[in-house]
Amino acid sequence: MKGHIYKSTGSWYTVKIDAGKFIKCRLSGRLRVDGIKSTNPVCVGDYVLIEKRVDSYVVKKLLERKNFIIRKSVKLSKQYHIIASNIDICFLLVTPKNPVTSTMFIDRFLASTLSYGIETVIVFNKIDQYDKESMNQKNEIDNIYKKAGYKTISISALKKSNLSDLLKLMQNKVCVFSGHSGVGKSTLLNSLDDNLSIKTLPISESKKSGQHTTTFSEMYDLKKNIKVIDTPGIKGFGLYNINNNELSDYFLEFRNSPSCKFHNCIHKKEPGCVIKKEIENGNISKSRYSNYLLLLEEINNETSFR
Repeated sequence: MKGHIYKSTGSWYTVKIDAGKFIKCRLSGRLRVDGIKSTNPVCVGDYVLIEKRVDSYVVKKLLERKNFIIRKSVKLSKQYHIIASNIDICFLLVTPKNPVTSTMFIDRFLASTLSYGIETVIVFNKIDQYDKESMNQKNEIDNIYKKAGYKTISISALKKSNLSDLLKLMQNKVCVFSGHSGVGKSTLLNSLDDNLSIKTLPISESKKSGQHTTTFSEMYDLKKNIKVIDTPGIKGFGLYNINNNELSDYFLEFRNSPSCKFHNCIHKKEPGCVIKKEIENGNISKSRYSNYLLLLEEINNETSFR
């Protein structure tokens, strides 16, 4: 029997079958995904085959994924965690403060999703709470990613401002909400559907960061044939399986620029590098290039993020 995984709590999985019924399942034996040293062999968004055994159901087989979002595990240096799979579009929620979302975090996330062909939209949330400084920071970051070729949207999940623009991009799609704890992922979901009442918590005043209210990924069915995977807050984001020759392919504006003199140019000190000229001409932001070089160094040195 085929099913779609809607919730994962580590040991139990909530699976929706074609008839619309939800069934709780465990994994069958030591199910593993070939080629990936993952902490979670099955994730929300996966299509699976399940079967009944005596008085319970088990996930018997993982069906082929079209894509997934994956990051390096924090505690297990050689293992990775799959956030979600079979995604049509991803929305990365960011805020200039409380909590701060750095451009390095954004660039790590965008490189990862682009490497699996996942469209990503940057969503600036909490615009109703921005002071002048925060608005200037937001506008600066907004300009960086619009110039790079990304879609951006500014919203207030709490005040339900500009949500219609978001919904247009979400129709008939499997969507992922991701970002740091406290950026408003669960609040946004509650605002998009009055039938939802996902638990939320205020920002920690001592740490100026979010508190983990979503501890496991879960998918929700919304109106207009929208499915949304709400994910736990991410603190760090390590890249998976990207080498130094590939990294520039996952910086959108690098990919769309004219070819360099040498096909294997990694845009550091090579002669005839078009990317460096594009930076000098202001067509590529210095922030993006600086982060690219830092990521390149991390990959080359096989640091803790590799």
